[in-house]
Amino acid sequence: MSHFNKAEQDDWMTVYLKYLLFVFNFFFWVGGAAVMAVGIWTLVEKSDYLNILASSTFAVSAYILIFAGGLVMITGFLGFCAIIREQRSCLSAYFSMLLLIFLIELVAGVLAYVYYQRLSEELKQHLTQTLTENYALPGKTHITHSVDRLQQDFKCCGSNSSADWQHSVYILSVEASGRVVPDSCCKTITFKCGKRDHPSNIYKVEGGCITKLEQFLADHLLIMGAVGIGVACLQLLGASLTAYFNYILYKEEEEDAYSVM
Repeated sequence: MSHFNKAEQDDWMTVYLKYLLFVFNFFFWVGGAAVMAVGIWTLVEKSDYLNILASSTFAVSAYILIFAGGLVMITGFLGFCAIIREQRSCLSAYFSMLLLIFLIELVAGVLAYVYYQRLSEELKQHLTQTLTENYALPGKTHITHSVDRLQQDFKCCGSNSSADWQHSVYILSVEASGRVVPDSCCKTITFKCGKRDHPSNIYKVEGGCITKLEQFLADHLLIMGAVGIGVACLQLLGASLTAYFNYILYKEEEEDAYSVM
């Protein structure tokens, strides 16, 4: 009688874990879609800003998130198949994939944290140089477009202030046609509006574009980190449930083999 009750209890536990893993796998799949969406959003919507960063770490973190998100969604389908079929080999593969994705996201998180620590220093060193040496030069159209969008989106002018443009190769050239700042510094852009740098005409922001871009990137890194941590916590929970479910199936196989004998 006690053996029957134990078998019944084991069956109940198997069914309970099975449905629990189904619920987890659904949220895990949604989390993977969210991770991929954040990575794609970073590269598509904010690609212009990536052109003026000296390091590719920010972009690499986004690519890793896209790869991890895609892997999560594929693994989610594998998880559904493994749970339905109750095959230990499939569950073991599912468990291994969860750990692999966790490690990938851990690498992305470390890269994002490292980049966050040296973000301010990189911007101070590189943004001023980009504005003064590369703006509006032949072959630098992508950088010119990125700087123009940066100044318009953040309503700023120059890396630290509008005075930074006084040392620009472009402003000192004949192509500037007497401009003291690019037209993208103007509150209302018109042809050659950059000839006048009065506060009523151009953006005068304390800290310049560096402060604005630094805050934007820091906020974005926090979003990437929060999504990654959330999915990573789900993965650890899922890995634990999968390992336990696999263990129960193993014990059931052992008991079935023993009863046959």
